[in-house]
Amino acid sequence: MSERTVRASERRRESTDASLKQIGNIIYSQIQNREFPWIMMQSRSTDNIVYDPELGQYILGSRTIRRHSRNIRHIRPFTQMVWTAWFARELVHLRKTSTLREVYYSARGQADIEFKGQSESDGIITDLEVALNRPREDFNIFPEERSAIFGDLTIEYTVPGYEGRRMNLTDHPDGVMIGPAVTSSEFVETSADKVLVIEKGAMFTRLVEEKAHDKFNALLIHTAGQSPRSTRNIIHRLNKNHGLPVYIFTDGDPWGIHIAMVIISGSANAAHLRGLATPEGKWIGVWATDILDYKLPTENLTDNDLKRLKELKTDPRYKGDIWQREIDIFLKIGKKAELEAFSRYGLTYIVDEYLPAKLEAV
Repeated sequence: MSERTVRASERRRESTDASLKQIGNIIYSQIQNREFPWIMMQSRSTDNIVYDPELGQYILGSRTIRRHSRNIRHIRPFTQMVWTAWFARELVHLRKTSTLREVYYSARGQADIEFKGQSESDGIITDLEVALNRPREDFNIFPEERSAIFGDLTIEYTVPGYEGRRMNLTDHPDGVMIGPAVTSSEFVETSADKVLVIEKGAMFTRLVEEKAHDKFNALLIHTAGQSPRSTRNIIHRLNKNHGLPVYIFTDGDPWGIHIAMVIISGSANAAHLRGLATPEGKWIGVWATDILDYKLPTENLTDNDLKRLKELKTDPRYKGDIWQREIDIFLKIGKKAELEAFSRYGLTYIVDEYLPAKLEAV
């Protein structure tokens, strides 16, 4: 492993450790001074999440809250947060990783810290991110693996036991799962000149089989639905640090539209973080226009679909002409289509005809 990579990885680990230690020292000092300990952090309430048009994403506003152990309503989340900070520091010290699910069960099993469910545990981890202004990945806490990446990209691992090992992401025909090792790796070199992001596994597999990475000189990334944060971070890195344009290919429905937008402009849930959005990313389909132009097999939009489209239409992230036009057409025709709908023209049509036309148009 290069000396630069070693230094960067170790600096990040030491900085994270120092931040976690600091929060413990603050609480210890408060107790020494016979104070009820407390933690100050930005509010994550919906009225403090605002859209920043310059950044093109949601951010947290200036309002802060004090989580105070003197407040009976705060005792439970305060205790949960202190334990989570301790657990995170243990992970950093031991150079171990944990899934969000493991954090939840570790709290219940090791410390008798109860949560109403994993969603409450996940929320406390997010609070810790906000309090320390660091992503959970710095604490070595990751979601379950479900996304994948394939193409000519050589990575260099930084995780303990694999430091310095390199792998090309064409080595596995099913793609390489985007887990902690890939997320924290260094990107050494690539011949690709673009990134194709695909919502669904079946289409990702089809593109790998049809050698779309060679045909389009692209890296292929499968999001498995709404893209996990680790995957969005990799997309961001490939675009910002390596100059690769990003093209997003989703189902033609409001949920597919939103998958694309979260990659481009981030989400309200991650308003406290940077480095996840890719503002230069482009949604290339499936558009409502494509449903009409290609005469795709469709299904009727449900009441829930229609409600969601109307919500998207008023969301400030969707003010652009293409977004507004396509949302209006979806509402007008009342239809939606999946990526697989192109198979009516043959299994290779998507690679032979549709994607070349789309990429040329953008």
